[in-house]
Amino acid sequence: MRTTLREHAEQIIQEAIHAVQPDAAVRRALEGRAFSGRVLLVAAGKAAWQMARAATDAMGDRIERGIVVTKYGHVMGPLPRVECFEAGHPVPDENSFRGTQAALALVSGLRAEDTVLFLLSGGGSALFEKPLIPGPELQRITQELLGCGADIVEINTIRKRLSAVKGGRFAKLCAPAHVFSIVLSDILGDPLDMIASGPAYPDSSTAEQALAIVKKYRLTISPEQLELLSRETPKALSNVETQITGSVRELCGAAAEVCRQLGYEPVLLTDQLCCQAREAGSFLASVVRTHAGSGHARAYLAGGETVVKLTGHGRGGRNQELALAASEGIAGLNAAVFSVGSDGTDGPTDAAGGYVDGDTLETLGDKGFCVSDVLADNDAYTALKAVGGLLMTGPTGTNVNDVAVALIRE
Repeated sequence: MRTTLREHAEQIIQEAIHAVQPDAAVRRALEGRAFSGRVLLVAAGKAAWQMARAATDAMGDRIERGIVVTKYGHVMGPLPRVECFEAGHPVPDENSFRGTQAALALVSGLRAEDTVLFLLSGGGSALFEKPLIPGPELQRITQELLGCGADIVEINTIRKRLSAVKGGRFAKLCAPAHVFSIVLSDILGDPLDMIASGPAYPDSSTAEQALAIVKKYRLTISPEQLELLSRETPKALSNVETQITGSVRELCGAAAEVCRQLGYEPVLLTDQLCCQAREAGSFLASVVRTHAGSGHARAYLAGGETVVKLTGHGRGGRNQELALAASEGIAGLNAAVFSVGSDGTDGPTDAAGGYVDGDTLETLGDKGFCVSDVLADNDAYTALKAVGGLLMTGPTGTNVNDVAVALIRE
């Protein structure tokens, strides 16, 4: 029966992610659109290549030239008239800066009748970057933000003010050309100014909020960087039209439908999950304990984006940590908990997420792992790999947050 749970988990993941691919949404957004002048394509984020492919398929040679900046391993082949760059994520690197500079060169000197087709997806905060501070300093601050427990909105509020392209600044650099932006959301509530730090959307955050985040997490910020954080970002843009597509709600809905087809009664707990990963895992395990033995096959789903507070030096990601944290609570039960990132990458690892079931805790113990010690060292990857608990999808071509599922068999 445990094997059946794992097979069901794999099927739920595969079919749910397939259902939220951006191709159809990009084609719908472009259908019936007429562009008068030149059309230049810029795509940034983990789903950039997939979105760019859909656009080039739909528009053909109407797209004069293009730039794609995406994560390492996410370019799946050449695209006509489009130059593709792979770069660092979640911390920007020199290739992030190089790809972004190529995009800025592409959109310079445009006329009012021209259009920049801007395809944006999560991960763009690291991948699409021209820093206002030295690159190594930006990398250090990014690492500090990722490790302190700040959520994505707080992180991006800081990132915007240290960048020449975030917080609406890219759209201003495209002016007087029109920017038609198609956005794949990876942030709860779909705040357009926060997805990939909003390069082409007016910024709703304030300098006061940025400084409060510095104080809250005791970030190491120089006087020069504090001065940048004190500057306000663009609050209005007249040359941008934005269409949002995809969300974690669609991901949860797709996963729930697969669960139903497999014989589970699906229950969506939330599509706004936002807490520490290990707390979410413990909560899902509690849900399992409440309903196990009821005689009904059920699936409890939670979509969103958890955070990890770094307390150790191991390897892992938020989805792996969530799953591992559930292993103690479901020990011995005919149940499983798994969590996966829709983009196919969880933290700085090659795994998409993690899977545990009622046998996992015993197997971990047999191999010398103590769950509390592993979590303290943030080393979920090592422990789950040892017991076959890693979920591997490879790059998926989409990015709409994470989904965690608790399966209970009859």
